[in-house]
Amino acid sequence: MNASDRTPADLLRSALAADPARPLVTFYDDATGERVELSVATFANWVAKTANLLQGDLAAEPGDRLALLLPAHWQSAVWLLACHSVGVVAEVGGDPAGADLVVAGPDALEAARACTGERVALALRPLGGRFPQPPAGFQDYAVEVPSQGDRFAPYAPVDPAGAALVVDGVELSAAELVERARADAAALGLEPGSRLLSALPYDSWEGLARGLYAPLASGGSVVLCRNADQLADGGLEKRIESERVTHRAL
Repeated sequence: MNASDRTPADLLRSALAADPARPLVTFYDDATGERVELSVATFANWVAKTANLLQGDLAAEPGDRLALLLPAHWQSAVWLLACHSVGVVAEVGGDPAGADLVVAGPDALEAARACTGERVALALRPLGGRFPQPPAGFQDYAVEVPSQGDRFAPYAPVDPAGAALVVDGVELSAAELVERARADAAALGLEPGSRLLSALPYDSWEGLARGLYAPLASGGSVVLCRNADQLADGGLEKRIESERVTHRAL
């Protein structure tokens, strides 16, 4: 990756320029049997569409606070990078009542209603499916995102010194996030082509770093596993072999 990258969006642009076809996020949900593999190009396209939704339809601006009430999931990773692309502060597990807007999964809709700003709901169904019945008071992400543009340009450049992420009660600027992601990647021994399997939730820096930021910063990829405790005996080892995993975080 480029040493000059100072924001997570920069890291994604560098990954796209280096090898758009390589896998970036491979997602498993062992409660549903879902498997989704996103190349750098496909992931970046989802990020662009989501950032356009965020900046355009939701009228989010740099510095706005977004309460992210989502589990470890490929769509959660997309939302994080979309926030970083716009300059919106992603508050992981944040208080919806104090946020400018909220993005919530099906298990967090009631809590999300405390937000007086825009509310977006994700069904988290296989293949990015929509809700069978749209939840009242929310925009259904799966309905709104497909029509968004495939290219994204922020109205204002993202400030590397500006707040980007709040997790574990710690606020990180975009530049600090990149620095920590690089440090974690080095500590884990990640390098271009590494495949890190993570079954950690997205509720801590450790889970976010291993489940997204460190692989992105190193030119590697992540095999993100949700509900891995529901795998049959020996299932995890089979996955590690089939996915050519080089590192693991369990």
